[in-house]
Amino acid sequence: MENHDKAQLQSFLKTLPPVEFCCVYGSSLHPNNPGSAKSTMVDCILGVSNPQQWHSENLTLNNDHYAAWMVLLGGARLITDVADEIGVGVHFNPFVSWDDKMFKYGVVRMHDLVQDILNWERFYLSGRLQKPVHVLLDNLDVTNVNSVNLRAAMSAALLLLPSKFTEEQLYAKICSLSYMGDLRMLFAEDRNKDGGLSAAQSLVSSLPPMVRSQMAMKLGEKKVLCDSGRVIQEIVIGSKDEAAKCMQTILQRKVMVSSARQAVSGLLAAGGITAMRYVGAKMSKAWKSWR
Repeated sequence: MENHDKAQLQSFLKTLPPVEFCCVYGSSLHPNNPGSAKSTMVDCILGVSNPQQWHSENLTLNNDHYAAWMVLLGGARLITDVADEIGVGVHFNPFVSWDDKMFKYGVVRMHDLVQDILNWERFYLSGRLQKPVHVLLDNLDVTNVNSVNLRAAMSAALLLLPSKFTEEQLYAKICSLSYMGDLRMLFAEDRNKDGGLSAAQSLVSSLPPMVRSQMAMKLGEKKVLCDSGRVIQEIVIGSKDEAAKCMQTILQRKVMVSSARQAVSGLLAAGGITAMRYVGAKMSKAWKSWR
């Protein structure tokens, strides 16, 4: 991220109520990317301790950032309820124009952000933080917490890759994890998955607890004696391929459910005209990628 862009974003943050965490993600981080033109929105994640209170303050400062119907019918409480009950705990304000730049910022409760990073509960923001991001503010050391997420993503990618792969393929697989529930990806199939059971078991043990628990429900568990002499529960794995497919199914479902919930929440939060504009921009981007 260039110094000018960083300074511009820091100036934008001063127009909002204080936040605990802020990072930029997406195409705006890549200056050589054709999609990162001046008109591209800068995507931000903002972590706050109390979303309802934060939105209440922001409505006073930046009422025009929100859909009119949400402001009129319920204000900060409705905004937070829609994000929590319909979406996945994140409220996005897209197409916010400031200083000749367009911003989209998502506001999330810090507790929810940390839980998703550690447990992949929604596998929504955790997926974004597995890709390159630029952290501008981190009062609670989320960067350090995210190292757990990055290690788990590495294990998941290795479980899905064949025994021989390039560094580029590894990074590509890590970046693809949070897209596995995308309908366009459901027909893609990884080939040539192999590897020893001990390696697969080691990789599975590095996945977040919630994912391991769901895998255990599908594959079963057994008691084993570890090197320290303790008896532990271990997921029953017949092959690396079996473990990979089981994990992939679980992550696909998480992504599909979270992305569907957030899509509905986002459309409600954006309001009619803004929602159509946002969907149009997404469809245009998708069409260009298919071409």
